[in-house]
Amino acid sequence: MKIITVTENEAGQRLDKLLQKYLNEAGKGFIYKMLRKKNITLNGKKADGSEKLVCNDEIKLFLSNETIEKFSSVQITKASTNLDIIYEDNNIMILNKPAGMLSQKAKESDISMVEYIINYLLDSNQMTKEQLRSFKPSVCNRLDRNTSGIIVAGKSLLGLQEMSKLLKERTMHKYYYCIVNGQLDKKCHLKGYLVKNEKTNKVEVQKERRGMDNEQWIETEYTPLATNGKVTLLKVLLITGRSHQIRAHLSSIGHSLIGDMKYGNKQANDYFYKTCNINRQMLHSYELEMPKLEGGLSYLSGKVFTASLPKDFKKLMEKEGLVV
Repeated sequence: MKIITVTENEAGQRLDKLLQKYLNEAGKGFIYKMLRKKNITLNGKKADGSEKLVCNDEIKLFLSNETIEKFSSVQITKASTNLDIIYEDNNIMILNKPAGMLSQKAKESDISMVEYIINYLLDSNQMTKEQLRSFKPSVCNRLDRNTSGIIVAGKSLLGLQEMSKLLKERTMHKYYYCIVNGQLDKKCHLKGYLVKNEKTNKVEVQKERRGMDNEQWIETEYTPLATNGKVTLLKVLLITGRSHQIRAHLSSIGHSLIGDMKYGNKQANDYFYKTCNINRQMLHSYELEMPKLEGGLSYLSGKVFTASLPKDFKKLMEKEGLVV
């Protein structure tokens, strides 16, 4: 027999949803059969799976250890826990992602920020393998593989849900640093529509609607910080958070990011690769500003977090005399 005591990370969901996570190798039919036969009970009583769980509910699995092991597996991909942690508490982590690392897996064999976070929590004894059966910490926002900077992760269900909600509602201000081709000397608020080509994983920016089903409204605001006439350092406020938005929006006005192989200028990219070994887009998620919060994460209200610039970014700034 196995006893599962519901914690804050499992509360608020249906019993059958939790059982599907815990017995993740079993089919739904098996789980409902065990509920009907009272081989799985909730607080000592028969349950049908639709019950909403609360903290300290007791779920009993009257199953052999062999059966539980057969139908319950936890896959952990080993990864180094050398993370650049900007901030951490019991609910969230804010990290500085290096360029070249995936935010989340694209395929099963990938190692992403999520795997690094899980390994860190296991190695620091903040989480057990058993707890991973019913709750998996994850990232709340994504950055392109070759974009560096701030990633927000939820360590608890509260942290994961609340941070994801803030990002979806766009109440959390996200600022980026980027280095673009050409000279820009005035603050500007760009607007338009973004259309993504799923086959090429590339987007196109349009000024007006064309009546296409996959058009998305975008807004990007930038402020020039320094320029040498050839390139410009910008601080960008991402108002809407669409795929490749900053890269495509700036490219659409003739000021592509240095090092951007997808939306950039090949001649400029070749030059900066030869002179500074720049082999990725110069885009860094630099600053995160929390709005006024209520409830369990109110202690984060108004806090501002910044991620230090990576070496390649600083090297290019120094070479081009971009002093802030």
